Amino acid sequence: MLAKIKSFGLVGISGYAVDVEVDINYGLPKFDTVGLPDAAIKEAKDRVSSAIKNSGLMFPMLKITVNLAPADTRKEGVLYDVPIALGILQAGGDDQLEGDFSQFAFLGELGLDGGIRRANGVLPILIAARNAGIKKFVIPYENSAEASFIEGIEVYAVRTLLELVGFLRGTVEIKPLAPTSFEQVKASANKGNDFCYVRGQGSARRALEIAAAGGHNVLMLGPPGTGKTMLAKCFPSILPDLSFEEALEVTKIHSVAGVLSNTDGIITTRPFRSPHHTASSYALTGGGKNAKPGEISLAHNGVLFLDELPEYTRHLLETLRQPLEDGVITVSRQQATIEYPANFMLIASMNPCPCGNYGSATKQCKCTANQIQKYLSRLSGPLMDRIDLHVEVDNISYEKLTSEEQEENSANIKSRVDKARDTQLKRFGASKIYSNAKMTPQLALKHCKLDKPSQDMLAAAFTKLNLSPRAHSRILKVARTIADLDGSEDIQRHHLAEAIQYRSLDKKYW
Repeated sequence: MLAKIKSFGLVGISGYAVDVEVDINYGLPKFDTVGLPDAAIKEAKDRVSSAIKNSGLMFPMLKITVNLAPADTRKEGVLYDVPIALGILQAGGDDQLEGDFSQFAFLGELGLDGGIRRANGVLPILIAARNAGIKKFVIPYENSAEASFIEGIEVYAVRTLLELVGFLRGTVEIKPLAPTSFEQVKASANKGNDFCYVRGQGSARRALEIAAAGGHNVLMLGPPGTGKTMLAKCFPSILPDLSFEEALEVTKIHSVAGVLSNTDGIITTRPFRSPHHTASSYALTGGGKNAKPGEISLAHNGVLFLDELPEYTRHLLETLRQPLEDGVITVSRQQATIEYPANFMLIASMNPCPCGNYGSATKQCKCTANQIQKYLSRLSGPLMDRIDLHVEVDNISYEKLTSEEQEENSANIKSRVDKARDTQLKRFGASKIYSNAKMTPQLALKHCKLDKPSQDMLAAAFTKLNLSPRAHSRILKVARTIADLDGSEDIQRHHLAEAIQYRSLDKKYW
């Protein structure tokens, strides 16, 4: 007999339909799987046979052939255990499973005891299934949380193979998952660290506010222990809230990577990723045998924090140049070439020299000029050019550190950031650009016009600081953000002056 069961597979963060065809005929007992399966799918024969037997069902001791169509697309993972098991039960006869299940799609990993385990990538698969016209989907119970946010499809969550068979026979009742409110989950999310606990560092706080308002990249440079890491960890608390569409984008990536929490099922706050400087290029940009997303994709719509920037290898840092410019990363491997979103904000921190005290107003540097130059040369000019705001973070006095004066909290800063972002959303309309940092040259020419005195100031700075055309463009975008924070329709001279001073550090130290 022949049985066909619908399922879905993944390419990157996009799902595609897979027909699991099971043919059972007389002959020597054998279990073959074709259709470009990987090793995990080939091993499904052992999991499926044990799961069926241990569920009290009959496994046919005949010749079994499983085809995963389309046969010219490589299939990966353990998603197909459940549809293979159902196909065997239906094609094996003996009245174990009868009926037409073409309106359903199935996925899930089987344990040897017949339990159905969590699968990665369920959210993008469900979205693809809905777009393909599938109305009913059966998933592992552990994936219930992320599946409950998808509207327009009936999703049934099951714990065991026996429970699933009873449901399809009509002897077990399983109700579709009730929809979950994104706004409710978002309201209960932890907002993270607050700027009210950061003492002093007014210039750094101001730079981070501008960065949050315009989506700009920031480099904080200063001696160790001055609060650079704490400032970076507070940064997400002033970023605009994730919209539901942005949250779905982020959750799809985390689901595919297998790092999505079972609790909420959806990412409700902007990601904050902080990979160690010993991370490999695969870990940062994505890759491996199956071309999985890396840290820069996991930071999509959020923040990538690189602490002690020069400690990362030169090669690793250079891989950031293309995604910083384009907002995507193309991962090419032998078995796949996949494009992942990587629209993140880079927050980096570093010491100005090996001992950390070069340029400090309160401490003396003990490094030689050659040591300082060697340390700073680990960062290339093109990478520095892509960082919009360069800010110095120096030590603060004991009096300021122990002062009882209350610093401004994140909520107040965020209100100004939200107002500036609203201005940008209205400005760019339906162009799918959500911040000044992502303005195209055409939009920058339209929205970053300068009067004659401002043009003269920028021309002088361009010559004196030996700026590149890219730096010129980024100064204009930062000035536009500062004007938005100020509620000004036009870029004024003092807005431009502030933007220019954030580009002076690379000329001072490099």
